[in-house]
Amino acid sequence: MFFREPRYRLLRPIILTLSVCTLLANCSTHAPHDMASGTDGTNVFKHGITAAETPWSEREFDNDPGKFTFALFSDLTGGERPDIFNTAVAQLALLRPELIVNVGDLTEGGTLDKAVISEQWQSFHARADKATTRVFYTGGNHDLSNLAQRQVWQAEHGPRYYHFVYKSVLFLVLDTEDHTVEALAKIHAAYTQAMDQVAKQGWDGFGETTYAQMATTQTGEVGAAQVAYVNQVIAANPQVRWTFLLMHKPIWSRPGENNFSRIEAALASRPYTVFYGHNHFYQHTKRLGRDYIQLGTTGGVQFADKNLSVDHVSLVTVDDAGIDIANIKLSGIFDKTGRIPNNGDLQCFDVKTCEAKQD
Repeated sequence: MFFREPRYRLLRPIILTLSVCTLLANCSTHAPHDMASGTDGTNVFKHGITAAETPWSEREFDNDPGKFTFALFSDLTGGERPDIFNTAVAQLALLRPELIVNVGDLTEGGTLDKAVISEQWQSFHARADKATTRVFYTGGNHDLSNLAQRQVWQAEHGPRYYHFVYKSVLFLVLDTEDHTVEALAKIHAAYTQAMDQVAKQGWDGFGETTYAQMATTQTGEVGAAQVAYVNQVIAANPQVRWTFLLMHKPIWSRPGENNFSRIEAALASRPYTVFYGHNHFYQHTKRLGRDYIQLGTTGGVQFADKNLSVDHVSLVTVDDAGIDIANIKLSGIFDKTGRIPNNGDLQCFDVKTCEAKQD
């Protein structure tokens, strides 16, 4: 037998709500603003305004639980300038990203002595570990340019290329020094010769060295095994919100290179962004409809003839709608006292500005 719900039962919640509002005299017509909640369900926004109008905009709070921000830093070696990276780490501690990634060249390299290589890594870790969150490593040519460095990396850090997923976002960390053992030996020999010339003549003549003109030293190498691994990871993570590729060199720019194009083909149907470094100046390009971003420096040598050869960090915010990228010069990050941390007011973060001041 069918019974209709009595009308007064349907009205009861409305009547009770109106009664509570009347008794408390604290209800607002802008109810959505009062409903902003934290991740634990608690109401994080309360106010005592009872008027129909409120002194704030109608936009919702930018507090999507799926949103997060991570930071990037770039080349700190390759002619490292003292103390710049320490300043960057102190500034990142102020910015408080959820995680930090990079695009390689974390140690100076240039040696086959494993004890020295380990000491260089200890120096990096002593500084990077002052960050307030986890730092993920990417290998650059200064970190992986010879077999000894590769062996130390594998002993102390494990795989040279890897991936991780954070909040449904895929991070692919590539090794663009994925050369054969024979090629590594030739590269190291050319690098040693180039550094001897730099020691005598400075960095101005570096571009004329054999090392600087080798195709592999400019664009790197990604081997077939690495591509197979990366493409397997891509296939195993089809539902991620975004994919980020972190690498040191622009492998795609070498004529005739096919391995990296296989990775691009595997990513063709999804949104992704590429971050890389190596050349020590910032540059944004569009490739295959995606952003390919070359980061500047976070302590590495700078070049006055290059636009945006400056020290900076990048903040990337991800939410369900996409991503936003903000690049921040180290010269513009100061603390509550108005000073750049780590005596940064005495440091120079832009070679062009430094030269102008000296003139």
